[in-house]
Amino acid sequence: MIVAAHALLYVEDAEAARAFFRDVLGLRSVDSGGGWLIFALPPSEIAFHPPATGKEGGTELYLVCDDLATTMKELEAKGVEFTTPVSDEGWGLLTHVRIPGGGELGLYEAKHASPLAEIGGRS
Repeated sequence: MIVAAHALLYVEDAEAARAFFRDVLGLRSVDSGGGWLIFALPPSEIAFHPPATGKEGGTELYLVCDDLATTMKELEAKGVEFTTPVSDEGWGLLTHVRIPGGGELGLYEAKHASPLAEIGGRS
């Protein structure tokens, strides 16, 4: 039986990325040995989409919040850099956050239904 999902983000500076997830986003972690932190993520969803025209498939990571404007203000106060302006995608309000050490991740306020509502997660 599947009990969890484990995501990997490959970045140029893993220490900077780990500090960001630990100190800025405040995610709990455990040291699996030698400073390799594994972070607890909020309840998760997975969706499958066809790739954009002319592109190959891939993987993206998005964090979901209840109120994007408030979350952005809180993160900006901690020095977080947003790489895109907020856009209304129909399914939610979307922006992207730079991950120190390399890469970025999506951050959005969902407007779509969620299977998490059935297990006491977000609505």
